[in-house]
Amino acid sequence: MSASQPPSTTSSEDRKKVTIHLIEAMKTRHEIISMLTAYDYPTALVMDQVGMDIILVGDSLGMVVLGYDSTLPVTMDEMIHHCKAVARGAKYALLVGDMPFLSYQISTTEAVRNAGRFLQEGGMNAVKLEGGSERVETIRAIINAGIPVMGHLGLTPQSVFKLGGYRPQGRDADAAYKLVEDAMILQEAGCFSLVLESIPGRLAQLVSQRLHIPTLGIGAGAGCDGQVLVTHDLLGIFERFTPRFVKRYANLAGTMREAFSEFKTEVKANTFPGGEHTVEMDDDEWRRLEERIAQGN
Repeated sequence: MSASQPPSTTSSEDRKKVTIHLIEAMKTRHEIISMLTAYDYPTALVMDQVGMDIILVGDSLGMVVLGYDSTLPVTMDEMIHHCKAVARGAKYALLVGDMPFLSYQISTTEAVRNAGRFLQEGGMNAVKLEGGSERVETIRAIINAGIPVMGHLGLTPQSVFKLGGYRPQGRDADAAYKLVEDAMILQEAGCFSLVLESIPGRLAQLVSQRLHIPTLGIGAGAGCDGQVLVTHDLLGIFERFTPRFVKRYANLAGTMREAFSEFKTEVKANTFPGGEHTVEMDDDEWRRLEERIAQGN
């Protein structure tokens, strides 16, 4: 695409709401699925305009939006707040809310109640939660309540301390076999798709081929049924660290610094605002105002 060409958009007249069934059909048709994270109205609106298949309101917002050191401090109320904003902006993409730490681990009853909040209050169409066979009972209960579930295997950020840091997973035969088993178990439990994060490409391709539900890869190679990235990584806004698997499509942090610096310079020099940025009164009205002020004095 040349610099003079506008970004591609999908006409709303041609679009239908993306559903679970459409996502499953995309795998059958060997059509690659696109997914990005969003946390606010304007970002979700633009993603919908370009035809993103899935928008994930990820608990990654804790780090890239709220400034936490990890995703662990993110609360349900914070997630619902951002889900509402995204739901106002995106009308066509499938919307998935990320269940935060301790929102589904304490009890099945609490997990179902919290998952329901994502749909009832947040405007989401599905939820995502981390973990394998240890989460089967919870996943089944949520699905039995009529709430679609996206699973998440591999590097699961909510278990970062248990995993010993943000390190690739499934790199030895035992760990890889366990991941394959967990993927099959989550499929059997009723998950409509799986995120595979930071695992070897060959392993992700093997899992994708064995499952009839779609896989979304992040740092898992090109053999998955779709790909997902954290938007603030993709745009070059979050600079604290950049995972190896991220491709930066822009450097918006640099662009923002230039814009902020230019604004500050112009304000200090009193060259902004200019006349074109200022609302003025009609001369006759101004004279009337001066007369009234003079009379008042």
